[in-house]
Amino acid sequence: MKIVYPHMGTLTMVAEQLFEEMGQEPVTPDRPTRQTLALGARYAPEFACIPFKLCLGTYLEGLERGADTIVSGGGYGPCRAGLYGEIHKRILNDLGHDPEFFFFWPPLRKPLDFFKKMSRVKGAASWFDLVKIIRRAWAKLSALDQLELLAQDIRPCERQKGNTSRAFDRGAAYLESARGLPEIEEARRAALQELERVPRDEEAEPLRVGIIGEIYVQLEPFANLYVEETLGEMGVRVLRSIYLTSYTKHDVISTRGDLRSKKLARPYLPQLIGGHGQNSVGDVIRYSRIGYDGVVQLAPFTCIPEIVAKSLMPHISREYDIPVLTLFIDEQTGRAGTETRLEAFVDLMLQRRERGRELKKQPGQSHLSCSLTG
Repeated sequence: MKIVYPHMGTLTMVAEQLFEEMGQEPVTPDRPTRQTLALGARYAPEFACIPFKLCLGTYLEGLERGADTIVSGGGYGPCRAGLYGEIHKRILNDLGHDPEFFFFWPPLRKPLDFFKKMSRVKGAASWFDLVKIIRRAWAKLSALDQLELLAQDIRPCERQKGNTSRAFDRGAAYLESARGLPEIEEARRAALQELERVPRDEEAEPLRVGIIGEIYVQLEPFANLYVEETLGEMGVRVLRSIYLTSYTKHDVISTRGDLRSKKLARPYLPQLIGGHGQNSVGDVIRYSRIGYDGVVQLAPFTCIPEIVAKSLMPHISREYDIPVLTLFIDEQTGRAGTETRLEAFVDLMLQRRERGRELKKQPGQSHLSCSLTG
């Protein structure tokens, strides 16, 4: 099988190795471009979200390169993502394509069907080998998450903008080419050393911002207009609420989600509303409790779970004294405008921090809080 799959941050290089070692031929997607998005938007329903359009564009590009099978994940609960596989299939069929589809619906059931089918393909890995293959893929996934976390920690303190991102790309390339467990571990250490060598301002006092919201726009830099990198170069240390390893544990192997966030959200949003909407509410409270300066909520335009979560943000922002900036993103959203809004948000947080230091000398005063939307 020639397999194409969505590009979602660093997941792509792990999926490439996984499919190769399983005896298949991955048609590895390139990072999405404006052309990819325009292609998907041309054939997608008008009010479909940006992840739907980017995935559709990626599938079409992959099919043009000879792919005959599409593998992707799906949502669960009252989220439209649970229907995207069927809609993608119908659109592609109408365009004259007839690929085989495998969509993984949590918890792990469909993957077993997929592995059973691949085990019957000539040259496919055995079930015994599959355990080792998954172990190697998990090691690489964990190493990439570790690399991202270190980059997020270093970027706001770098002496020259762009050094951290370049070091991260070099480190990711080491991990991408690694295959066996010893080689992956060696590449992990080399990648971390690349970041550690980035010259830093040891006296910097970066702001701390939590990034929450829908998984695809959190993990795919093109989909969020490189918000994470932009904030880092503005002197902000970011921490996402979702990483690939945590998503695998909380949302793929099971459907329970991150119970820490759901417990915090329960007084305000006591039921599952699909996607990561409930988590977004709880994550704002969690970031407030650990002393973060602000939160950026990333949401695809028309994403119902994040719209519901956003409606609670002004109240939670006031109650927990933490500013929240909501960014709704679609194919019309521009990077320049987004950067301008982030700059204003950073200025607000800096003013709050300075005011907070002054208010420590004036007992009884309160901090400024706000919620911004867009």
